[in-house]
Amino acid sequence: MAQLSTREKLAILADAAKYDASCASSGTAKRDSRGGKGVGSTEGMGICHAYAPDGRCISLLKILLTNSCIFDCHYCINRKSSNVRRARFTAQEVVQLTLAFYKRNYIEGLFLSSGIIRSSNYTMEQLVEVARALREKHDFRGYIHLKSIPDADPELVRQAGLHADRVSINVELPTAAGLKRLAPEKSVGRIEDAMASLKSSIVEARDATTRFKSAPRFAPAGQSTQMIIGADAASDGDIVGKASMLYDRFALRRVYYSAFSPIPSPSAVLPLQRPPLMREHRLYQSDWLMRFYGFTPKEIVEATDGDGMLPLDIDPKLAWALKFRDRFPVDLNRAPKEDLLRVPGLGTKAVERLLKSRRWRTIMLADVARLTISLARCAHSS
Repeated sequence: MAQLSTREKLAILADAAKYDASCASSGTAKRDSRGGKGVGSTEGMGICHAYAPDGRCISLLKILLTNSCIFDCHYCINRKSSNVRRARFTAQEVVQLTLAFYKRNYIEGLFLSSGIIRSSNYTMEQLVEVARALREKHDFRGYIHLKSIPDADPELVRQAGLHADRVSINVELPTAAGLKRLAPEKSVGRIEDAMASLKSSIVEARDATTRFKSAPRFAPAGQSTQMIIGADAASDGDIVGKASMLYDRFALRRVYYSAFSPIPSPSAVLPLQRPPLMREHRLYQSDWLMRFYGFTPKEIVEATDGDGMLPLDIDPKLAWALKFRDRFPVDLNRAPKEDLLRVPGLGTKAVERLLKSRRWRTIMLADVARLTISLARCAHSS
């Protein structure tokens, strides 16, 4: 086999990384490089974060260490039995690529994941070595997000958290039955145990930093996860319930949803077509309703079409409002905040402005038009 150039490896491993949606840099504390020391600081050098419309960060070098894998998950293009072109970076190559891309002002950080080679521990050691070398050898101050491997030794995960801003562990699929069928080498129990251990380390480190200035930081941007949508028979109701449980139990920063995409030489147990991308979008909207609008998972499920699936033609908030018309109209001048947040067309910022404004004057429909671009949607609710 001919030796691949760095450019060829990058083309293969950057393309392979596109299937992981859990790539964001929000929530981390910024490292300071004033005084001319350090590389890659996101403060003091005019660098700003750039996000795609769906919230994903687009200014990170996002690659796999390798797309080779000893596992054979049916939904994964990099599974052991997949007929794809393989490549592998060394830890040092990833370090040099990250520094070179940053110095050219292409990126502000690194998102690094990997297929599993040799063993979970060996692979995790390589991921940690990249982060350690960047931080300790090159004084890199940019953002680092490492994808952790659930079966790896907890000490390796702890080392990852000491060097990375965010550490994430993918739950992969919404249900235990789906994971057992499509990824039999993975275990819900092991994944959730790893997430619980990571949560404990994050909480302990935050507590320590409030008491001791010299306490080491540990994954200051928290942990996140990803669920693949449409590869199994899980309904939107199942997915929303799983996401709510993950937020409650593991204090996640984000749950990401990635619509299943058909892969070359697919397994016979996979669907032939990908789910509508609008389904992924509706799940992100439902996620927002739970996190910022006070909706419970039960209320999101009440907005479904009876089969557990969110309607694709209208957003979940409007779907809920149409099913509970008795909750409307809402008096914009007297209704509590929790009722205002349920009015279709009113976002969190618009509600905050409305609450401040009504302390001094009576709110009219014309005032609402200045607070939201969705006047038509909320006009019949207020």
